[in-house]
Amino acid sequence: MGRSRRMSDAKPIWIKDPLAILADGAGRGIVVRHGRIIELVPKGGTPVTTDVAVFDASADVVLPGLINTHHHFYQTLTRALPAAMDRELFPWLQALYPVWARMTPEALELGVTVAMSELLLSGCTTTTDHHYVFPAGLEESVDIEVGVAKRLGMRVLLTRGSMNLSQRDGGLPPDSVVQDEDTILADSTRVVAKHHQRGSDAMVQIALAPCSPFSVTTSLMRATADLADKLDVRLHTHLAETEDENKFCEQMYGCRPLDYLEQCGWLNPRTWLAHGIFFNADEMKRLGKAGTTISHCACSNQLLASGCCPVCEMEEAGVGIGIGVDGSASNDGSNLMQEVRAAFLLQRARYGVSKVSHKDALRWATRGSAACVGRPELGEIAVGKAADLALFKLDELRFSGHGDPLAALVLCGAHRADRVMVAGNWTVIDGAIPGLDVPELIRRHSAVARAMQVG
Repeated sequence: MGRSRRMSDAKPIWIKDPLAILADGAGRGIVVRHGRIIELVPKGGTPVTTDVAVFDASADVVLPGLINTHHHFYQTLTRALPAAMDRELFPWLQALYPVWARMTPEALELGVTVAMSELLLSGCTTTTDHHYVFPAGLEESVDIEVGVAKRLGMRVLLTRGSMNLSQRDGGLPPDSVVQDEDTILADSTRVVAKHHQRGSDAMVQIALAPCSPFSVTTSLMRATADLADKLDVRLHTHLAETEDENKFCEQMYGCRPLDYLEQCGWLNPRTWLAHGIFFNADEMKRLGKAGTTISHCACSNQLLASGCCPVCEMEEAGVGIGIGVDGSASNDGSNLMQEVRAAFLLQRARYGVSKVSHKDALRWATRGSAACVGRPELGEIAVGKAADLALFKLDELRFSGHGDPLAALVLCGAHRADRVMVAGNWTVIDGAIPGLDVPELIRRHSAVARAMQVG
């Protein structure tokens, strides 16, 4: 696939006179150079920086690049699967595990490409992924994901997920998709050494991510926390997603999920958790004090009828909130801009108009998500921050008659970015990814998905 022109190798670029921009003091736009924002141009001003190339943004609403904090890329291969429809989390997983066990390296690569392309086109510049299914032949899953990210030019925090508690041990997954602890820890060490980049310009980072309390042994949870501390990488898992999980932990471990997490050495700033629906008030305070953050996955939680993350109580307790699309088998899409709207509507319905605004939802998907992934240089349009940007035009029927352009993105339902910049490079131009043959991708992806589903 062809790459877009590298702006970081060219002269500074003035993104000029945006229709609106999610930043203070940048009424006439921003200047970027070498992958960084070097100047905010105030209303009525001109750049101090000389010899700039100009990009006319007068028809664009400019946002910091959106950051996706929870996903399962491979699940694009099992969207709207009849066997898994109309089920809650545990029976939903039991219907899908046998299908995922048939995944091949080609299927995974195509599934990852579809997921990351969808995300880019929705204005997402940084994404995580939680890959925890390793049937025979997929031992190099993380390496496959890194290859796709580099081809698309997307910033990623890929997690080396894991499951080692199968049905024969009292867990949920079948034996065909789990690995033993030694294999998991050895490969976790390998992928960090091979792929993890450090520093504020990093494009590929690795985190460690045992799947959940009901699919991983206590020994692996503790060993993974120790390894993450040794390697200085982040930790991720699902937690407090359903009441069934609470019951499982109480029966299996004699405590609630957060107590179990703390016993395993996970309650610290290195950790971010997916879902966080069923924490009580005391647990929220403990999360806030520990600096552990939460990925709110509104669409998935609604589809599986899991519940609703109490984001306002969380934030009042000092817990950072990010946004995640979650897997495409429980969301059936990988569109982060639509996830922003879903989170806004769900939380507005819960808390009312005075407590949740469209700017809150945008904040969760930018600065909030940046905190989840441990990247303070992302998620904000400010001098010194990364030049990761999403530009949206308001020229569709859905926007006709709008007033506030920023509000229109959320309230009217923006779903496709016109331009996306990652580290100063245009990765989406005129609503398309340069060099990506979308019809051919759909054809190949659909064919391998059908093969997996038929078995």
